[in-house]
Amino acid sequence: PGDWTVPRVVEMFPRLGERLGSYGNQLSGGEQQMLAIARALLGNPKLMLMDEPFEGLAPLIVEFLVQSIRRIVATGSMSLLLVEQRVDIALDLSHRCIVMDRGREVHVGPSDALLDDEARIAELMGLAAH
Repeated sequence: PGDWTVPRVVEMFPRLGERLGSYGNQLSGGEQQMLAIARALLGNPKLMLMDEPFEGLAPLIVEFLVQSIRRIVATGSMSLLLVEQRVDIALDLSHRCIVMDRGREVHVGPSDALLDDEARIAELMGLAAH
């Protein structure tokens, strides 16, 4: 029981509504990712972990999923732990950012503090001298 029901998930992901008669392996990569998120939502979790949900997807699908995730988080009904190598997306979707290097935290702080600090981002990503 909870806020996330099949009709609400289909409203969030209309393409899934169009494909209700299809098996998961008959869906495109983007539709499979929508299905994975939809299935998780139907459990009405308090916390959702997404591990690189945009990897290998077309730019239009990535943008759609970013907007969908933003709407999911905006409901305030759950927290999201996002593991993502696309720094622009990760910072855009998050309030707090933890950067790890070989299993160790190398940065912890508000995401908006990094948004405009390209030099610090490059340093954290190993693209600039420390």
